[in-house]
Amino acid sequence: MKLPNPLCNSVCFLDTTLVNYANTKHNLQDIIMRFKERRSGNMAWKWSEFPSKVAVQLNDTHPTLAIPELMRLLVDDEGLGWDEAWDVTTRTVAYTNHTVLPEALEKWPQAIMYKLLPRHMEIIEEIDKRVNGVAQLHSDILKSELFADYFSIWPNKFQNKTNGITPRRWIRFCSPELSDIITKWLKTDEWITNLDLLTGLRQFAGNEELHAEWASAKMANKHRLAQYILHVTGVAIDPNSLFDIQVKRIHEYKRQLLNILGTVYRYKKLKEMTVEERKKMTSRTVMVGGKAFATYTNAKRIVKLVNDVGAVVNNDPEVNNFLKVWCDSSLVILQVVFIPNYNVSVAEMLIPGSELSQHISTAGMEASGTSNMKFSLNGCIIIGTLDGANVEIREEIGEDNFFLFGAKADEVPRLRKERENGLFNPDPRFEEAKQFIRSGAFGRYDYNPLLDSLEGNSGYGRGDYFLVGHDFPSYIEAQSSVDEAYK
Repeated sequence: MKLPNPLCNSVCFLDTTLVNYANTKHNLQDIIMRFKERRSGNMAWKWSEFPSKVAVQLNDTHPTLAIPELMRLLVDDEGLGWDEAWDVTTRTVAYTNHTVLPEALEKWPQAIMYKLLPRHMEIIEEIDKRVNGVAQLHSDILKSELFADYFSIWPNKFQNKTNGITPRRWIRFCSPELSDIITKWLKTDEWITNLDLLTGLRQFAGNEELHAEWASAKMANKHRLAQYILHVTGVAIDPNSLFDIQVKRIHEYKRQLLNILGTVYRYKKLKEMTVEERKKMTSRTVMVGGKAFATYTNAKRIVKLVNDVGAVVNNDPEVNNFLKVWCDSSLVILQVVFIPNYNVSVAEMLIPGSELSQHISTAGMEASGTSNMKFSLNGCIIIGTLDGANVEIREEIGEDNFFLFGAKADEVPRLRKERENGLFNPDPRFEEAKQFIRSGAFGRYDYNPLLDSLEGNSGYGRGDYFLVGHDFPSYIEAQSSVDEAYK
């Protein structure tokens, strides 16, 4: 919506800022009140206990006023000294910024902040002495691109602390069978709070008994996931197929479009094969899940395309003869499912049953990512780019256990410039996949606005800013390597 005048812009900005502040203020006041009430019933409460009873997680920039607000409440209202208040705040509040894209990085002019929240600005100026990234690559991008000027002046402020996940939630709770196997072979459950102990499994890497137990736990999780998919979508998927999953926020930089274009190309090639040739192919169930922002039109189009492709593929007897009962996986060559209403509870079902997980963002655009860690912890192989925490995961698990493709982050600016200068030559397979969609094979919906974003050399909504076309050939080749490894 176009705002009618600068005054409206200012008013809307003020409203957003005040709403953000009001939300954080009231929530923190409620948290402190409940902490006092619960502790006073037993004994005198101590502020040093506050972080062990309260955890505040901030996702992206809109709730970040919670940090100076908690400091204000502790110093001004509760009478704590600065050092004690800062210790409580840093142990209570966790912050994660999930991308370096500008739409996720809200900016508030200092002049307005001084006018609206002068005390908070005093606190911010005092604590604004360090910046850290959430993955090594993210930190490097902050230094070289996003905050290059700041880094040139205050290099010592910039640190790196790679994001993490809790194994208690993401394996012990959501995959108890696999967790029990790990505990059995390590002869301790201390790994749940110290993942470094997992290196003890390396000595059993060639043990057939462990392999059998691991495969049994994975298959149990796959059957559980298949039942869930049947319940929520009505699609009966084959547990004997390769479970290929991409679940995350729907965004062009995360490149669900690359995933579905690759699936379309796979489907077209399967249709061109003989029955005997199809039987030699790796059976695969492609699952995509995530939510699109309400006004993000292209993200909505991607969701529709996944659903439209699934509706055709899952009802094509040439590649999917599954019907109502479990059957020989050779009859089920390809299935495509969109997972509705993706959230943490759904993730707890999907991740343990996964075998291949796609983390395929344009290199340099994913700050870190944590779902890649969750999938890896559950014994899932990653296909991905050198982006975010993928870089460190690949270093840890070894290059042979990671299906790598695509441009590197330091190559992306040059590739975009070459595209602007008309030097990009699309791969014929990429053109073939787009043309197949345009042919109406997946319904009458007009996907030209979405596909047009992958074409042209420059201009708004064009020029393939996220390098889907450039990375498509290496993506297809990496997926072929996955097929061979799974057989």
